[in-house]
Amino acid sequence: MTDQALPKTERAVSKSAPGRIRAGWTNYMFVLPGGLFVISFLIFPILYNIWISFQDVTLMNLKGGHRFVGWDNYTKVFADPLFMDSVRHSLFFTAGSLVFQFGLGFALALFFHRRFPGRDLMRSLILLGWMMPIVITGTLFKWILSGDSGVFNHLLIMLGLIDKPVFWLTDQGTALTAATIANIWIGIPFNMLILLAGLQALPDQLYEAAKIDGAGRFRQFMQITVPLMRPTIFIVLMLVLIYTFKVFDLIFVMTGGGR
Repeated sequence: MTDQALPKTERAVSKSAPGRIRAGWTNYMFVLPGGLFVISFLIFPILYNIWISFQDVTLMNLKGGHRFVGWDNYTKVFADPLFMDSVRHSLFFTAGSLVFQFGLGFALALFFHRRFPGRDLMRSLILLGWMMPIVITGTLFKWILSGDSGVFNHLLIMLGLIDKPVFWLTDQGTALTAATIANIWIGIPFNMLILLAGLQALPDQLYEAAKIDGAGRFRQFMQITVPLMRPTIFIVLMLVLIYTFKVFDLIFVMTGGGR
C-alpha cells in the first residue's frame, strides 16, 4: 500500500517516524559528552580502585607486576585496631557536624527569612566564615583553643568555670570535640545559604491561607514549611555528609594529625 492510499493521519505518523528517530539520536548526542565524562572520571576510577584493592600494589610495582591476593588487604585493614578507632572518630565527627550545622543553619535561615533592618549586612558577615580558606580557619581556632594563651581558656577562667588552662587540641579526650566545633562553625553559613534559598522559593499564598484558617507559626512550620522544604533539606544533608566525611585539612592544621 502506497502513502497516497493511507489515511491522512497515518501518512503523517509514517512521515514523522524518521524525524522522531533523528530527534532521539540528537538527544543522545547532547548527553554523550556528559556520559563520557562520568564514565572516564567517576565510574572507571571506582571500578579500577575496586580491582586494585584485590592486588598487592606497592610503589615498586605500581606500573606493572601486580599480584592477586584476594581478600588479604581487607583482612589486614579490618584486623587493625586503628581502623576501628578511625571509623568511630569519623562517625562522631560527621554526625556531630551534620546535626549542629543543619540545625543552626536552618534556624538562621528562618531568622534571615524575616525582613528587618540590617538583614543583608548580617547575612553577608556570616558568609565570611564560610568563604575563608580552611587553613586560615583552622589556624584561628588553633590560637583560640590554645592551652597556654588561648582566648577560650582565658574566658573560662574569668567566668570561674575552670581553675587551670585546658589543652583542648592535645588532649585525646577533647581534641576531636574541638575539631568538630570548628567544622560546625565553618559549615553553618553554607547550610543557611542553601536553606534560605529554599525558603524564599516557597509561595506566600499558602501561609496567608493558613493564617486565615487560624494556623499558628508552629503549625505553619510543621505542615507547610517542612513538607515543601524536603527536597532542599535532602540535598543539604547529602552535601554536608559528603563534604564532612572528606575533611582532612582542618583536622591536620588544628591537631597536626594527633602529633
